[in-house]
Amino acid sequence: MSDQYKPVSCAIHSEYELAIMHNQSLHITWQDSNNEHQTLFAIPDDLFTRDHAEYLLITDVTGTQLELRLDKILEAIPA
Repeated sequence: MSDQYKPVSCAIHSEYELAIMHNQSLHITWQDSNNEHQTLFAIPDDLFTRDHAEYLLITDVTGTQLELRLDKILEAIPA
């Protein structure tokens, strides 16, 4: 898996911002560091930038927080 960040579109970024503002649960699928697909339901908490990449901070149903790099998110559907 490439470590080179690929920026996401402004439209996708805006969708995450709206989900955060509305505390909207998402069904999220992403590609992990082992190139495997992971899926869960979560509440998006924040967007942030680190090391020239953008991340979505989420909280899953168990209360665990995860940081997902935006270009690794394959799908985020309102739940």
